[in-house]
Amino acid sequence: MPELLSVRDLKIEATSYPPGEPPKRVTIVDGVSFDLQKGKVLGLIGESGAGKSTIGLSALAYGRGGAEITGGQVLLDGKDILPLGKSGIRRIRGARVCYVAQSAAAAFNPAHRLGDQVVEATVKHGLMTKEEARKRALYLFRVLGLPNPETFGERYPHQVSGGQLQRAMTAMALCSNPELIVFDEPTTALDVTTQIDVLAAIKHAIEETHTAALYITHDLAVVAQISDDIMVLRHGKMVEYGSVQQIIEEPRQDYTRALVNVRQEARAEASDQSSALLKVENISAQYSNGFKVLHDVSLHVPKGQTLAVVGESGSGKSTLARVITGLLPPSDGRISFDGKPLTPALKSRSREELRRIQLIYQMADTAMNPRQTVRDIIGRPLTFYDGLHGAAKTVRVKELLDQIEMGNGFIDRYPAELSGGQKQRVAIARALAAKPELILCDEPTSALDPLVAEGILKLLLKLQEEAHLSYVFITHDIAIVRAIADSVAVMHRGKLVRFGPKSQALSPPFDDYTDLLLKSVPEMEIGWLERVLTTRKMESAGN
Repeated sequence: MPELLSVRDLKIEATSYPPGEPPKRVTIVDGVSFDLQKGKVLGLIGESGAGKSTIGLSALAYGRGGAEITGGQVLLDGKDILPLGKSGIRRIRGARVCYVAQSAAAAFNPAHRLGDQVVEATVKHGLMTKEEARKRALYLFRVLGLPNPETFGERYPHQVSGGQLQRAMTAMALCSNPELIVFDEPTTALDVTTQIDVLAAIKHAIEETHTAALYITHDLAVVAQISDDIMVLRHGKMVEYGSVQQIIEEPRQDYTRALVNVRQEARAEASDQSSALLKVENISAQYSNGFKVLHDVSLHVPKGQTLAVVGESGSGKSTLARVITGLLPPSDGRISFDGKPLTPALKSRSREELRRIQLIYQMADTAMNPRQTVRDIIGRPLTFYDGLHGAAKTVRVKELLDQIEMGNGFIDRYPAELSGGQKQRVAIARALAAKPELILCDEPTSALDPLVAEGILKLLLKLQEEAHLSYVFITHDIAIVRAIADSVAVMHRGKLVRFGPKSQALSPPFDDYTDLLLKSVPEMEIGWLERVLTTRKMESAGN
């Protein structure tokens, strides 16, 4: 079968701006080559900054963040697309080659309805009439399990959850029936139950349309379900390239073996649940339109411990964090912190109340000002809470960068010059700058590869031991829950369906929803997705 995409000796460079030194050119992708046939999926995996997304974007003849393709070829159906002019490349993008970004929240225009954005490229390229494209979008909304698919396209980006927005972007890429799709961490923001549906939909679409795909991810368990081959990357170079079975079962390189074998050690939960730093009592919350999003939620977080909050997209996890921080004052119930009532609304809280509770957002892309450097982003809370300026502030920023294992070389970079994982680590450093007692972590490691995520989790646990920090850790990754949690809260449709010490919450007997959640955690096993889907069908038929 002829190759749809052939990449030959790809070289990509960018300009680096080391502090106190003149700008210099650095190679971020060095001599990478591979082939991809129609209907096949190549998984690109590696740590943050390995060049995964940069290589994926080269299939669209695009270099982001100042990156420039300086060598090699990108052949689409045998024709090199790199020498094409702007008009030639525009005819390809969004028609023959489509892209699903890592952060859908940063990719959608907040001023336009989702349906209009999903069909826009398909219609502009003349591939379908607007009516045909809308029918195609409706079909994809259904396939991807989006709520109320007939009216979903009428919503604006801010009116849907992060997971729903990511699925909408997948629909946008699939709408034009492209020959090649570049999936850049398409399930990063999704809970495990939704992830299965999206993976199944993507895999089905590829099989039905014979579309080829580059699937960029840091999750080997996910890539094992959807890819035919895997390329392992590090520092812009290919480390290993082979079939899924070979990479998963017989990795040849030490780095690949480390990726396959990385495991979080289960944390022994603390038995003392009496000294609560945070108490949430009978909390309900609703939006300004009267839609109720939390229903009578009660839980607590002891000092120096971690509460993991799990559940699917739209379950109320992030909304609970917004209520605790005061971004969405509760309609009923009360919250107390360190034994004292916590002021409901953020604008009414004292500076000390603000300092003691910090939030790490899920989407680092939308949580940082793109016109501020890392120095400014981390330095702002140092000035606001501690009054630091000048050299003293710079020293503290550098200390925080060392803590998150980035180093001083990043201090004068802008967000656009950072990888997704690097941006998330800067967001973590910004939260730590306030010296908080409670940190609400909304999927802080979701954009990180396993090895970097393991380092961040170990850092958070180390800080917890040293400073007696408490965490509310919102996640859909059960492996992370087992690694860091002392207690677990399971949420579903705004209600708390399970809460208690980790050993109890993750042990049977389970309620139906918790059972589904635990069974949906991807395993490093070829054919796992098909087995789970078959089991679901059998259980559904039995009911």
